[in-house]
Amino acid sequence: MATRTGRPEHLAPPEVFYGEDEARKYTQNSRMIEIQTQMSERAVELLHLPEDQPCFLLDVGCGSGLSGDYLSEEGHHWVGVDISPAMLDVALEREVEGDLILGDVGAGIPFRPGMFDGCISISALQWLCNADKKSHSPPKRLYKFFSSLYASLVRGARAVFQLYPENSEQLELITAQAMKAGFTGGMVVDYPNSSKAKKFFLCLFAGVSGKLPMGLGAEQGETTTSQVQFTNARLRFENLKGKPVKRSREWILEKKERRRRQGRTVRIDTKYTGRKRKPRF
Repeated sequence: MATRTGRPEHLAPPEVFYGEDEARKYTQNSRMIEIQTQMSERAVELLHLPEDQPCFLLDVGCGSGLSGDYLSEEGHHWVGVDISPAMLDVALEREVEGDLILGDVGAGIPFRPGMFDGCISISALQWLCNADKKSHSPPKRLYKFFSSLYASLVRGARAVFQLYPENSEQLELITAQAMKAGFTGGMVVDYPNSSKAKKFFLCLFAGVSGKLPMGLGAEQGETTTSQVQFTNARLRFENLKGKPVKRSREWILEKKERRRRQGRTVRIDTKYTGRKRKPRF
C-alpha cells in the first residue's frame, strides 16, 4: 500500500488534486480506464441486483463518468455525485448518460427517501477520512454521508464501496459510522493473499441483513481474510491487512523483535517464552 506521502488524499483536497490536468490525465489513461471498469463490474456484482431489470443507481465520487459508462452498458440509469468541477466537466464533454451533481458528500447527499435501488463508489470513500478544513470532523462527515445515503436507498438495497484503506483504524472508523447510520454488512476482500491484486469492498445492506459474499480468490473457510461481517458490534480489521491484532501474542513478539533489531534491551516475557520467572521476596 502507498506510503503516507504518496497517497493522493494527503497531497490536496479532492477538488484541488483532481484539477483540469489531472482529470483529463485520469480519463485518458487506458490502464486506469480498464481498472475502473473492472472494479465497477465487481461492485455491481456485489450489489446483487435483479437480473434483466434496469435499476436506478447512485455513483458516489463519479469523477469523469467511467463507472457510469459501465452502469449504462448494463442498462441501468444513474446519478453521479462528485466534488471536483474539473472531473464533472470532463464527464459532460464525454456526454455520459447519467445525471451529474456537484457536491460534497461529507455534507450529506440531497435525495429524497427511497430514491435509489443501490449505490456504488470506486476509490472515493477514503477521502472522507481526511480533515481538509478546520471545521471538518471525519467521524461526523462519514456519519452525515452514511445516514443520508441510508435514507435515500430503498429498503433491502445495497451500497458497495471499493476503497483503498490507509490502515486498520481507518477501516474501523468507516464501518463504525456506517453501523451507527443503520447499515449492516461487512468487508469483502478479493484476492486476500495477493499484495498487488487485493481489493477492499465495503458491502452495506440497508434495512435487511444479507449474507456477505465471498471474496474472489479466497478458498472456502477463509472468512477471516476474505470477509468480515458486522451487525451491531464494532470490529477491528487488523487481520484484513495481514497484521496481528494489537496486544496479541504475535503483536507482542513482533514488537520485541523490532526492539532487538534496534539494539534495545528487551525484557524476557515468561508468558510467551515458557521460562519461569524467579519469585520476588
